[in-house]
Amino acid sequence: MNNETCESNSPKDYIHFIYAVTYTVILVPGLIGNVLALWVFYAYVKETKKAVIFMMNLAIADLTQVLTLPLRIYYYLSHSWPFGEFLCMFCFYLKYVNMYASIFFLACISVRRCMFIIYPLRYSGTKGRFDVYLCIGGWVFVFLSCLPFPMLRQSSNNSTSFNQCFADLPMMKVNVATGVTMMTLAELMGFVLPLMVVLTCSWKTAICLREKNYVLQDSGEKRKAFKMVLTCAIVFLVCFAPYHISFPFHFLAVSNAVSTCSVKMAILKMHPVTLCLASLNCCLDPIMYYFTTDEFKRRLSWQDLPETFHLYRKSSCSVAAVEMPLYEVTNDIL
Repeated sequence: MNNETCESNSPKDYIHFIYAVTYTVILVPGLIGNVLALWVFYAYVKETKKAVIFMMNLAIADLTQVLTLPLRIYYYLSHSWPFGEFLCMFCFYLKYVNMYASIFFLACISVRRCMFIIYPLRYSGTKGRFDVYLCIGGWVFVFLSCLPFPMLRQSSNNSTSFNQCFADLPMMKVNVATGVTMMTLAELMGFVLPLMVVLTCSWKTAICLREKNYVLQDSGEKRKAFKMVLTCAIVFLVCFAPYHISFPFHFLAVSNAVSTCSVKMAILKMHPVTLCLASLNCCLDPIMYYFTTDEFKRRLSWQDLPETFHLYRKSSCSVAAVEMPLYEVTNDIL
């Protein structure tokens, strides 16, 4: 009887409202920001260090989630899903692919930035091929690792009456050992290990920049370098830490492992908030590009927009004979 009362008081309307508002807010800035990011990165990818490949992949990961937001908004506003089970599961799957791909590429950016600052001579050469292979391997690993998310949320509805999606998909029952193992692997590999990498790289970079024998052009360049280090770590902590803290509790709640109704309701109400924070990385990543990268900011300035169009056309058409100004990027993306 307690379980039935708790189920009848499920905060479905609250969850739908939170998701609908959040996705509506981040749709337009997320779409514009990541399209601009890809445009700018592609325009000067040959002009700067090849580590820009990681940021391009991060923008692609964000854009894949943004493109699914209209369908999510429609469902949470209309409370119905007329698009079939496959599209529902695919959009549900892409949400987690975006999250863990973003975590992976943020960690890659942090490592590469740390290596370039601490060992500028050793890592000054182009390593574009290695970065490409690392990105491909990362995508494959993320795609395979995220498969359990849709597999554990298969609906009991048949294909002709499928009308629930996303947060309303029921959780498949798994035994305690399997659930604990899956949660532990997801937390360690998907969050704890990348978090340790990001924080360690940020700490080592900050220590290196504070050394008196470390020469930067001026104090302004030093402040920009600190800003780059801190922003990457802050985006990681703000967007992904709350979700991964609440994730084990939510798994227990939807698996009916939590017997106290008030505790279960609190968990179910808090989890959508943390998932919305994770979705905010689609908007925060372009902001990070703009405020921590002089090259990105310069390319989007009114004075240099004509040059950006010129450089983009040159990269697209592969016209090597076109004369264009060269810039010494002393404060590169990394």
